[in-house]
Amino acid sequence: MTFKSIIEEIENNLNKILGELSISDVKFTVEPAKPGFGDVSSNVSFLLAKQLKKSPKDIAEMLSEKYQHCSSTLVLKTKAHQSGYLNFFANWEKLSQMILSESHLHEFGDVDIGKNTTIVVEHTSVNPNKALHIGHIRNIIIGDSISRILKKANYKVNVLNYIDDSGLQVADIIVGFKHLGFDQESPDGKKFDHYCGDDVYVKTTEKYESDSSLENIRKNILKELEDGNSETAKFADKITRRVLANQLETCWNLSVSYDCLNFESQIIRSGLWSKIFDKIKEMNLIEFEDEGKNKGCWVIRGADKDEDKVIVRSNGTATYIAKDIPYAAWKLGLIDDPFHYQKYEKKQPNSRILWQTTLDSNESTKNFSGQKVITVIDSRQARLQKIITSLMAKFKSVPDAYVHLGYESVTLSSDTAKILGLDTDGKQAQMSGRKGLYVNADSVYDMLKEKIKDETKKRHAEMDSSDIEEIAHNIAVGTLRYEMIKQDLDKIITFDLTKSLSLDGDTAPYIQYTHARAARILEKSKRAPSINVDFSLLKEQAELNLIKTIGMFDMQVRDAVNNLSPKVIARYCHDLAVAFNSFYEHVKVLELGDESLENSRLCIVDSFKITLVKALDLIGIVAPHRM
Repeated sequence: MTFKSIIEEIENNLNKILGELSISDVKFTVEPAKPGFGDVSSNVSFLLAKQLKKSPKDIAEMLSEKYQHCSSTLVLKTKAHQSGYLNFFANWEKLSQMILSESHLHEFGDVDIGKNTTIVVEHTSVNPNKALHIGHIRNIIIGDSISRILKKANYKVNVLNYIDDSGLQVADIIVGFKHLGFDQESPDGKKFDHYCGDDVYVKTTEKYESDSSLENIRKNILKELEDGNSETAKFADKITRRVLANQLETCWNLSVSYDCLNFESQIIRSGLWSKIFDKIKEMNLIEFEDEGKNKGCWVIRGADKDEDKVIVRSNGTATYIAKDIPYAAWKLGLIDDPFHYQKYEKKQPNSRILWQTTLDSNESTKNFSGQKVITVIDSRQARLQKIITSLMAKFKSVPDAYVHLGYESVTLSSDTAKILGLDTDGKQAQMSGRKGLYVNADSVYDMLKEKIKDETKKRHAEMDSSDIEEIAHNIAVGTLRYEMIKQDLDKIITFDLTKSLSLDGDTAPYIQYTHARAARILEKSKRAPSINVDFSLLKEQAELNLIKTIGMFDMQVRDAVNNLSPKVIARYCHDLAVAFNSFYEHVKVLELGDESLENSRLCIVDSFKITLVKALDLIGIVAPHRM
């Protein structure tokens, strides 16, 4: 059992005491205590003050006295704090044994919130006309981390990547290739997705300002893209598949993988829209406008007229939301699946099978829908997502069946922009793919990796080049991933290349270095750590703080799931590292002249190392043994 065991024991005993006092329906909390408040504390006394007409301190003293008569395994004593909190002090010999023993189990940290139900997480969903930039990476890392955390909470997770291969941005690069003479092969040494984004897309969009005839060409291309048999659609499919292949390489390099790729072009051609259109008309979820600015249109009513959303124009063409509505319904399994599935031509590095939709009825049947859907899309799409969320709630009669997980943008610090070749006049860099103001994720990764390789060579001149390469990769990926999730999702991130690599403070290298430090202690001990040790010897506050932090793993997982917040796990990893470094500074582990005490402390080091590896894995970060 974990630290939650002592909390549950206290909750049960307090409820028994309240029952004896004929008091019910008091929603008190029992939480890990702040310094100076024991090991666990409760606010129960404050909630009873009005009812019992006594001060919280007097009530805490009364409850403390009654608690002494309760059956207690993990609580050594209780004490009323002068502020009114009721504080509890753990029987650390028993609690340490429980926590450190359980930390060795494969299922340590598991919580059964999902009950093995299926949930869909859709993320990435970048137009296949350019390389992924640092802004896209926040979406990808949030989605991948949420998927990992949900699996830890016993959900069956289907991870989807929506490929918008028939939109305006794809039409733009087709204009570039077909009408502006861009070569279909990228210059030597340049990835095809970089070439499409940096050269073809940006330069084509610039041409629209000087050549108005290109607008009509683009409109015609958009129409031709909807016809899967047109030469334009076949050419676009060839180009976008090449861009997608490069985008996936970037994702795989960052330890991100998927279950299925869903192509917008196939959603359009599948007939899903006509089915869902008839259904939402039958359910009176949309209305036909007979007058006003939207005359002849089908609209979804907003809170007032200004918020009405047109989904079918007066000329009968569907707006872009008409693609999102049937896709959302498909993800929830609310309409028959028109797709078949084939394996993607390239294998993912972790051997996870990647499927892709197809309209070829000779291919496999699969089910990638879920009882609940989480869609990771940036906050600029909040209004559209609110409409879809509302529609899906009415379809499924479950208010939270469809969840939009929004997040704010990523900017580059002025120093980082300068390092990466952007002139921002000393300001943060706001990115725009259309204007070419962005930095490819590959470039940031490469820059991080080179800086780490140089630093590792300085520290370990004797190290093999392949080991340096592996360490540099793991730290570069860890750095990128950690920086994308350590902030609240509603906060804009300013990414700074230099600060993110610091071995001090709230960074991935700081946490990874702490793991390497623990690994080194175990290596130097030249003995296999064991859980068959004397736990009564573990009395130092730094030891107990570390054990307590280890024991809170499952509570942090639960918090992360309930709030859909990967930041919770990132913060927990940092807290673990801080607790271990305090332990390292205050407590000697080896060369004590007391083998029993050494073994007990090695047990803590080993449990910390195991727990940190598990926690980091939930946010896709590898814990190196050397740095």
